Amino acid sequence: MKKMTLLLAVVSLMSASTGFAADRSGEVVFKAACTVCHTAGLMNAPKLGDKAAWKARIAQGMPMLYDHALKGIRTMPAKGTCTACTDKEIKNGVDYMVSKAK
Repeated sequence: MKKMTLLLAVVSLMSASTGFAADRSGEVVFKAACTVCHTAGLMNAPKLGDKAAWKARIAQGMPMLYDHALKGIRTMPAKGTCTACTDKEIKNGVDYMVSKAK
């Protein structure tokens, strides 16, 4: 038990000193970074939950959706301007939006 406690303490200390944090969930990322365009449909962004708007995009496959979200497409800038988001967080946001369109 002491080894486990020590290990957890070391991991906690490393996390605090390196700034490491768990990636945010898709819903959290959506609310923080994606909602402005994907709720109102600004600049032709597919709206959250709009199955018709997402159908063709989803058919392209998740790798393509991730690529577009990470690198940008048409009027959407790379990472939707969320420069503080990790690639994994952006993917989580995409996963969240896709889950609402199925």
